[in-house]
Amino acid sequence: MSDEPKKPTVPEKEKKAKADAAAPAPEAKGAKPEAKDAKHEGKDAKHEGKDAKHAKKAGPAEAAGADAAKPLEAPAPVAPTAAELLGEDPNAKKIVKAKHAKNIVSGIANILATFNNTQVTITDAQGNLIGWSTAGRVGFKGSRKSTAYAAQMVAQDAARQAMAHGMKEVEIRVKGPGSGRESAIRALQAIGLEISSIKDVTPVPHNGCRPRKKRRV
Repeated sequence: MSDEPKKPTVPEKEKKAKADAAAPAPEAKGAKPEAKDAKHEGKDAKHEGKDAKHAKKAGPAEAAGADAAKPLEAPAPVAPTAAELLGEDPNAKKIVKAKHAKNIVSGIANILATFNNTQVTITDAQGNLIGWSTAGRVGFKGSRKSTAYAAQMVAQDAARQAMAHGMKEVEIRVKGPGSGRESAIRALQAIGLEISSIKDVTPVPHNGCRPRKKRRV
């Protein structure tokens, strides 16, 4: 017998061909790792971008930390204004000059403070009316008209009318025993009028007419 190798039969050749066709090419096998490397490179680039953003944010944060390390200086105390002491609203309506302004610089402020109401009348030196107001005109009713707050609002309303005509200086004349005497004077001063003098002109009898009988409470 001879030692020559056996030649493959036809069915064996067909099997080998099918196996070779089913096996992936060496280039195709190597392509998959390349694609994975490309994905990893993209992720690395994203991470680098995020790190750069964090570095930018860290700059102001570090500056803020440096500012926080500095000792804070206490703000200088601000003295309250006269309007704040009187409880005046800072957003109150501003004084607008009247169309037919009389341009009267100085005048007289007459304050009538009774037990039930407060009236403020501002005139010029001759007694001609410039501005007036009462508790009812400002919007108070009943027992609220006799309060000190109502007198303050009344004085401010009358002063705005007078200042619209150029009033800057007033002489105050107070009449009556009501509770709105002092608050009305303070309100006139707080709104910006200069007070030249204050007089009490409450009428006092020198045993003249017979008084009314005493009130029984």
